[in-house]
Amino acid sequence: QLVESGGGLVQPGGSLRLSCAASGFTLDYFAIGWFRQAPGKEREFVAAIGWSSGNTDYSNSVKGRFTISRDNAKNTVFLQMNSLKPDDTAVYYCTAGPSLHVWDTWGQGTQVTVSS
Repeated sequence: QLVESGGGLVQPGGSLRLSCAASGFTLDYFAIGWFRQAPGKEREFVAAIGWSSGNTDYSNSVKGRFTISRDNAKNTVFLQMNSLKPDDTAVYYCTAGPSLHVWDTWGQGTQVTVSS
């Protein structure tokens, strides 16, 4: 099971850090991804990290503003989101899989709202 947390309401230009914690299994050898879905839109890829922290990928819309990282000792993956924009408003989901861009387990999502 994957559980996201850290969402909330933030003003444009602000920051949030999302967490994705695993229970019932260890994340050590899984790739982890973050996706988001805004109202009326399809779910879209945000960022991903391989089981080796040196292997990351980002969508062009968040590159340079968001950073994905993992702490295997805490069995948790983080998404640091800086310089947030209203267009970043969405439900954010984390997902796990055997390799980058191969996903088979999803969390329930956490709401991020960027508004003044």
